Amino acid sequence: MASYYGPFAQLENLGILDVILPFILVFTIVFAVLQKAKLFGNDAKDNKRYDAVIALVMGLGVVFPHVLGYYPPEQDIVNIINQSLPNVSVVIVAIVMALLLIGALGGNNFGLKNDALSGSVAIGAFALIVYIFGNAAHWWDSPSWLYFLNDSDTVTLIIAILIFALIIWFVVRDDSKPKPGIGAQVGNLFEKRT
Repeated sequence: MASYYGPFAQLENLGILDVILPFILVFTIVFAVLQKAKLFGNDAKDNKRYDAVIALVMGLGVVFPHVLGYYPPEQDIVNIINQSLPNVSVVIVAIVMALLLIGALGGNNFGLKNDALSGSVAIGAFALIVYIFGNAAHWWDSPSWLYFLNDSDTVTLIIAILIFALIIWFVVRDDSKPKPGIGAQVGNLFEKRT
């Protein structure tokens, strides 16, 4: 059986995490901002050259002091970047998961335009994502009576039952308009604008 840890450990020993990845990140962000800002006029060819040189200097200016140990340990920019990026990635994944839940359970998929249910689904999806990620990160202890939610099979079963209940509700629901409330206001946020 092949081990995948060896090549990653070798790349880490070569300085990928401490030098190359932070340099690429800083270079790309600075270059993109400079390209968008067009500080040196509208000539695309000259702009690209100047922007690339400035982004290169900024990227190397972040990496060299880290490699040479000039930063104080608690203010090392590369260490801050390396510690922050996984958390930012978790937030991005959580947002995408919440949007997937909103798209799957609410929104315009079931004809729920501006209605309280679509807003309630959005609020429920965000609350569910916060609970799932918070529980996985051990931000809080679940109450003792919710111990069964720590089992992934039980959570899957509960979600499946809720989805079937929603489908049944959509089939047998009354088409009269509900009174607008907080759910309708939140639902308006997810309405498609034309």
